[in-house]
Amino acid sequence: MSDEATTPQVHDQPKLLIGLGAFAIFGCVVLGLSILIADIIVPDHDWIADTISDLGAGKYEFIVDIGIYAFAAALISIALLSAHVHLGGWIWSLGAVGFALLGLIVFLIGARNEYGDSDNDGVVIHIYLVYVLGILMTLIPIGMAKGAHRASAAYGYTLIGVAIVWTLSAPVFFFLPTGIDGIYERYLGLIAIVAVVTLARLFIARGRALLNSAGSY
Repeated sequence: MSDEATTPQVHDQPKLLIGLGAFAIFGCVVLGLSILIADIIVPDHDWIADTISDLGAGKYEFIVDIGIYAFAAALISIALLSAHVHLGGWIWSLGAVGFALLGLIVFLIGARNEYGDSDNDGVVIHIYLVYVLGILMTLIPIGMAKGAHRASAAYGYTLIGVAIVWTLSAPVFFFLPTGIDGIYERYLGLIAIVAVVTLARLFIARGRALLNSAGSY
């Protein structure tokens, strides 16, 4: 038996790219549907004034929780895809780790149930998770824009746009009157979804291109 090390053959897996990319988009759709369904089902709920957090507490909390967990899984899917298809240097690596951290944060926000029900038992970490999420949603799209630009300029510009809009919009939420912060929070959620869907489409397109090139031989 030879002791010589064999150089591993590294190849992108097109079906993995397409599958996880589609799942990431599916997670975003589930989040949107869960909020819409909860808006309709939860009694005495004002979707303009009441936040998504308010929907995540009480008798019908499981509806929004499903969407939150699905979105967390979507973020982790993007993290896996970003690690599988590395389009940049250390900053792309940080972006991949950042998406994994975002997935964990979103999961914890859903699992801790520290919102909308005046729960103050123990250490309440919800607000700190929100702060970290806000910072990451500014830094990650900026960091990954250059790598995404290598695949297509549209992806790069979209991520830069997401970072700019998020940076300008997110701090405003903390100063809004309670009468309209619900609809504004949904707007911020839409910005985050745009970032996920943009990268998901990038990886799906790459997977399809690989399949097509393999089929041409």
